[in-house]
Amino acid sequence: MYQFDYQRAGSVAEAASALSANPEAKLLAGGQTLLPTLKQRLAQPEAVVDLSGVAELKSIGKDGDKVVIGAMATHAEVAANADVAGAIPALAKLAGGIGDPQVRHRGTIGGSLANNDPSADYPSAVLALNATVVTNKRQIGADDYFQGMFGTALAEDEIITAVHFPVPGFAGYEKIEQRASRYPLVGVFVAKPAGGSEVRVAVTGAGADGVFRCGPIEAALAANFAGSAAAGVSVDASSLMGDMHGSAEYRAALISVLAQRAVDGK
Repeated sequence: MYQFDYQRAGSVAEAASALSANPEAKLLAGGQTLLPTLKQRLAQPEAVVDLSGVAELKSIGKDGDKVVIGAMATHAEVAANADVAGAIPALAKLAGGIGDPQVRHRGTIGGSLANNDPSADYPSAVLALNATVVTNKRQIGADDYFQGMFGTALAEDEIITAVHFPVPGFAGYEKIEQRASRYPLVGVFVAKPAGGSEVRVAVTGAGADGVFRCGPIEAALAANFAGSAAAGVSVDASSLMGDMHGSAEYRAALISVLAQRAVDGK
């Protein structure tokens, strides 16, 4: 590593003030991306503002018809929380399947969403459940938040404080892992709102431009909400990524299969 200023913020306001004072500063949440990046000297911020001491960002609970998760809640805490498991079991399942125990006990939902890795799990849940990303300045709907690979609607001095997940009528998540990294080779989250007919299907790990909604499968499930309907959809591979772990065509085939499993619950 190299020399940089370190500040451990005690509140969101203190963290925001530190960012305003130094536009080159970076926020540190769980450190699962930033710390390796610093070690490899791929990023060299002048200052690092640590959010681990901000208690107001760690709460998890149910508020009416939504589940509210603080940005600094770890994956392990989300997975083990009774409110999350009771209201959105698929979200608890997703959190419990991220990485390994070390990652789950350090990584945070806010850090994951701020980084928006194209193979991260959480973006698929946020997009499929039509969640709202709350910052210290505003609220951002899921369809507006994700803006391409590693891109988000966040301003440089904006801090995610919480994520609001509407409690759905149905939600399911299935993925195939890349065994070495444990990132999803493909992950598919399917959701229907409570009392509504809209179906939202979000895919992670496959899109060349990051997480995306799969319109053809959404249309098929809106007409017939059954796993067989999803399985019968042929997904266009032209906008998907291919690498040594799987071709674009393989990922396209997995999307339909995983959507079927998500709907059928297996």
